[in-house]
Amino acid sequence: MEKIGFLDFFGSFLPPHDLRPLLADAKIVSGELDRGSRTLEAEVESRENMPDAAVAALEQLLQEHYGFRQVRLRFVSAAGKKSAEQVLFGKPIKGKPVSMEGLNPKMGGVVVEGKVFFADCHETRRPGVWVLTFDMTDYKNSVTVRKYMQTKELGGLQSTIAPGMWLRVQGFMELTRDGKDVQLNPQSIMKIGHEGRKDTAKEKRVELHLHTRMSNMDALTDPAAVIKEAIAWGHPAIAITDHGVVQAFPDAWHTAKGKIKILYGVEGYFINNLDDRVAVHGPADQDFDDEIVCFDIETTGLQVMKEAITEIGAVVLKNGEITDRFQTFVNPGRRLTPEIIGLTGITDAMLKDAPQLKEALEAFLQFVNGRPLAAHNAEFDIGFIREGCRRVGLDFSPTYVDSLILAQNLLPELNKFKLDIVAEHLDLPSFNHHRASDDAGMVGYMLIPFFEKMRRELGINRLQEINGKMLELRPLGNKNHRRPKHIIILAKNKLGLKHLYQLVSASNLKYFKRFPIIPKTELAAHREGLIIGSACEAGELFRAVVDHKDWDELKRIASFYDYLEIQPLCNNAFMLRSGEARDEEELRDFNRTIVRLGAELNKPVCATGDVHFMEPEDAIYRAVLQAGNGFKDADNQPPLFYRTTEDMLNQFSYLPKEKAYEIVVTNPRKIAATIDNNVRAIPRGTYPPSIEGAEQQLRDATWEHAKRDYGDPLPEIVEKRLQKELDSICGHGYAVLYVIAVKLVAYSNAGGYQVGSRGSVGSSAVAHFSGISEVNSLPPHYRCPKCKHSEFITDGSVDDGFDLPDKNCPQCGTRMLVDGHDIPFETFLGFYGDKEPDIDLNFSGEVQGRIHRYTEDLFGHDHVFKAGTISGLQDKTAYGYVKKYLEERGRIVNHAEENRLVQGCVGVKRTTGQHPGGMVVVPSNYDVFDFCPIQHPADDKEKGMITTHFEFKYLHDTILKLDELGHDVPTMYKHLEDMTGIKMDSVPMNDPKVISLLVSTEALGVKPEDIDSLTGTFGIPELGTNFVRNMLIEAQPKSFGDLIQISGLSHGTDVWNGNAQDLIKDGVCTISEVIGTRDSIMTYLLHKGVEPKQAFTIMELTRKGKVAKGGFPEGVEDMLRAHDVPEWYLDSCKKIKYMFPKAHAVAYLIAAIRLMWFKVYHPLEFYATHFTVRGDDIDYDAAVGGIKVAKQHLKEVNARLKEEKKAKDEDILASLQMVNEMLQRGYEFLPIRIGKSRAKTYTVEDGKIRLPFMALKGLGDAAANTLEKATLEGQQYISAEDLQSACNAICATAKNEGHMEYGIVSNTIMDTLADIGALGDLPKSSQVTFF
Repeated sequence: MEKIGFLDFFGSFLPPHDLRPLLADAKIVSGELDRGSRTLEAEVESRENMPDAAVAALEQLLQEHYGFRQVRLRFVSAAGKKSAEQVLFGKPIKGKPVSMEGLNPKMGGVVVEGKVFFADCHETRRPGVWVLTFDMTDYKNSVTVRKYMQTKELGGLQSTIAPGMWLRVQGFMELTRDGKDVQLNPQSIMKIGHEGRKDTAKEKRVELHLHTRMSNMDALTDPAAVIKEAIAWGHPAIAITDHGVVQAFPDAWHTAKGKIKILYGVEGYFINNLDDRVAVHGPADQDFDDEIVCFDIETTGLQVMKEAITEIGAVVLKNGEITDRFQTFVNPGRRLTPEIIGLTGITDAMLKDAPQLKEALEAFLQFVNGRPLAAHNAEFDIGFIREGCRRVGLDFSPTYVDSLILAQNLLPELNKFKLDIVAEHLDLPSFNHHRASDDAGMVGYMLIPFFEKMRRELGINRLQEINGKMLELRPLGNKNHRRPKHIIILAKNKLGLKHLYQLVSASNLKYFKRFPIIPKTELAAHREGLIIGSACEAGELFRAVVDHKDWDELKRIASFYDYLEIQPLCNNAFMLRSGEARDEEELRDFNRTIVRLGAELNKPVCATGDVHFMEPEDAIYRAVLQAGNGFKDADNQPPLFYRTTEDMLNQFSYLPKEKAYEIVVTNPRKIAATIDNNVRAIPRGTYPPSIEGAEQQLRDATWEHAKRDYGDPLPEIVEKRLQKELDSICGHGYAVLYVIAVKLVAYSNAGGYQVGSRGSVGSSAVAHFSGISEVNSLPPHYRCPKCKHSEFITDGSVDDGFDLPDKNCPQCGTRMLVDGHDIPFETFLGFYGDKEPDIDLNFSGEVQGRIHRYTEDLFGHDHVFKAGTISGLQDKTAYGYVKKYLEERGRIVNHAEENRLVQGCVGVKRTTGQHPGGMVVVPSNYDVFDFCPIQHPADDKEKGMITTHFEFKYLHDTILKLDELGHDVPTMYKHLEDMTGIKMDSVPMNDPKVISLLVSTEALGVKPEDIDSLTGTFGIPELGTNFVRNMLIEAQPKSFGDLIQISGLSHGTDVWNGNAQDLIKDGVCTISEVIGTRDSIMTYLLHKGVEPKQAFTIMELTRKGKVAKGGFPEGVEDMLRAHDVPEWYLDSCKKIKYMFPKAHAVAYLIAAIRLMWFKVYHPLEFYATHFTVRGDDIDYDAAVGGIKVAKQHLKEVNARLKEEKKAKDEDILASLQMVNEMLQRGYEFLPIRIGKSRAKTYTVEDGKIRLPFMALKGLGDAAANTLEKATLEGQQYISAEDLQSACNAICATAKNEGHMEYGIVSNTIMDTLADIGALGDLPKSSQVTFF
């Protein structure tokens, strides 16, 4: 294709201001547009070098503008290498760069080169003076570059320098202003080219073993970054195989988008529990009565490659009797440790003249004479004998029986199976444990009852019949007595992916023990559609090779796998330090053995990298994490980076060239080729649950409510709005989502708890009339409750229906109701009504659990799960790891290098959790494994909670999540209604005294100085914070419409500060006129005559911050001016980064006004409710001490907050402000008293408020519940001891009945209650003293 100008090709797209100069000369060289998958890939030729961050931002903007699923741009230089270098500041740099490793202030002028990983540029407090700061690294060290400059000097540096760029900087090293660090003051800055690693091989390899940062605190690979690198290198496929989890799958799939095949897999923690039934190894067969040699050894330690045999003991068992014995010491060629001497009783003197290893083994093998062997935990004994024979050149290929496996299977009543424990259980004679001859004899004595039991109960008589019967005895094997090995499991097709999800789920839910374990039995049951690899040095096969197991045993183990895996020698260099391998040649032999196994068994052998980080220089980050988690060898990091084909071929140069190519390139590509191209981590499409007749239910409920309020026939404006919404909702299949929400709200309402809506659901009139939302989104209007007459104001002259003046119905004279908040439906479901609804609901925290259970009842317990979350390492925690790592090594680094190490660790998965209210619903004709695995959050099975394995954000467009959040406001509603008998729906929204609290304290009867506030909104959700109270004073709202503006402004980004705040201060406009919520933009422009689709688009661009980034689309500003939109409005739009939905603001404010009404007219009930629901931080001393104490405590906490902001102190401050306000209004607290105080509830008593037990610090929920139950029903006690005994009896009874809400009342609690007078005149003891 001919080159096309970038800006011409994307004609309707206007790039952000800072990118326009970089794109001015850019041209599209080639590209591919896939309309089906809505993806675009293009190669762009540019004279300017585009930073990675800028390319990523540009791709995202194009995706959003054109509705692509993915845009991928590849920028190439238009002028060769020279164009890669560009002077950004100062003059061209000619000096030679130095290493950053030794930078110090004494060096003076220096030139450095490196990669930028942090950049910031902002204007200082002095107008026109900017500070440019960026950190860069050469991976030997890092340096902060800082320059103060005038606006005219700055040029475009603030947007040009970005993380990911490579720069050359010339300047002077100096101390920072505080003298605690060093920095580089730049004189010149140049952008330079940097050639990263490339894979230049003609035929590229495939990586089959790669860990992402989802491998818990172990790997650092960003899945998106490594997949982009694999695509750039031309690799045809790449595997994702995290430890025990598959949580990187969604990211991997979203990044690949068909440009590379993703091989979805896991490195599982595998237990070969089938071998828990393999008691007989080897082919020899004989009757139980035939001769078998039972033996045992003693050694200098446990590691077969490092330690030596010190004693061999053996007996011959025949016809149930011991007929012969053998014993020999073995000279280990070293001194014994005190521990071994103490354990075995063998001393150096006993071994001094003992036979050497070869002589001892020859004697032992001569005694064995080819007969089958038996040992307890035979893997250990056989392993040492096998390795000893290998060292001295003797053949050793026995058939042997493991009495440990027999014990585990024949004696299931035992939990432990050590030799002495089994002997005692079988009532065998006592023996000298840990001496080979005695232990060997005990194995013989043990086999006698075992053989007898197998004859009698299992009907078998020969060795080769044993293994089959073990499987029948214990179908699940014994996972608890084996250390898990590693195994690679890849999904071959859609069925395989489902099986993989089932295995991951079972490993987390059913078999979790420190690790999510996959038993071999479970794997065998789900093997169809899976490809199994033998994994790394921690795999079963590699371990067997290291343990020098015989060839037949190695073949038996290897035969289970579909492919065998070997890795570069450097990956396993730690085995040289641990003594598991003598030298590098033995490491090569380990790999050669596996290659030979592959050839003999006709199984492909594949070279893998066991990737844990992307680049070689990233190893330091893993060292930091591992050191923080206690690994002693953290600094000896193997080079587990993502390797090129040539690099990997070099790692296996010791193999014949053709064989190396086969295992590095050919075989991994063959494995990848067998995997279905259409495997997707998450299925395509949307899968909502079904409710029969949902559409009709929704239509009926909506029309019925609307006609009940507005009469039949409905006003045209109501009918048209509802018809439009219903057609859109039902036409796009969303009726079921509405009906589910209706059912949940109705269930809560039936229990006496109202439900609050969140987000933009209130924009939907159907949501209001079907009972989901309290927000009426119709235009402001009057309606008569009697004759149904209504009057709508549609010209924009009234901002909100709640602000309409009182009016009597012109038809029947009845006082009319006011309503309507003028919110367009489009802000909820999009302009065409095709955006999936996100219905968030606030339930009372007191019933949230019941709502969750009701959801399970609606859809089935196996179809409803908590939405899972994943927590990565955050900056603060990562800083702690880095600080500890540096301190332990005595290293002092500058701030830039410290920052680099922190950034390298941030984002690594640390734990999992659960969404506070998100419930995921799987449709009934599917199961959850069609979408993702499931697990316990934070691996905590005790709580019984089950969540999705993937974060829900990846499932959002696939299956339904119900946001059933717990909130205080519905709880407060319930308490206030119960205490006053007044229904919330009857509270007026326009009471003048209530509205006055926004700017005055007069309605509370206190002066501002009494409560240190100019408003009366303490304790009111959304309006009580210091930030919002200041906004109220500055903006002086006088109506509900103004209050909506305040709510929107307080939640938006760059909407108030430097924007609306300045406009109000400067008198340009009032609070009613500024842009407060996203919806107000659309309604404002509609009233100005702007075409609806354009008004919607401008609202969307503004509220998402796109106008702030790139300005209005071409021609839009002129169009808006032609519709009389003022300049200040346009300028305000250009500053906004995020806007709050109006429906959410209205829902919040309806709650706020209702609570303010009770605060004014029912203060005791209001304060009692507030402290019951939000009184965790109440200051008991201040409450009972009165105004003076409360003021003093307020002064103290304010002083603490000035020194250091702590969340706990801020909570205490908020509570003290409420205590002080209540006291200032003339109301009092009553102290805690038994027989009067409740556990947690503040009660109104004789015009005062009685404090509950929970108001006392250190007294928890459970103890408070016990005290209430023991004292509130008129019980009489003769002493504090008597009361305490009764309390603890209640607690004990409750626990026996399974009720855990009651707790022990300790001596400390009783003493505290006595100290504050809560026990009245009860004596401490029941004992009577006469003297």
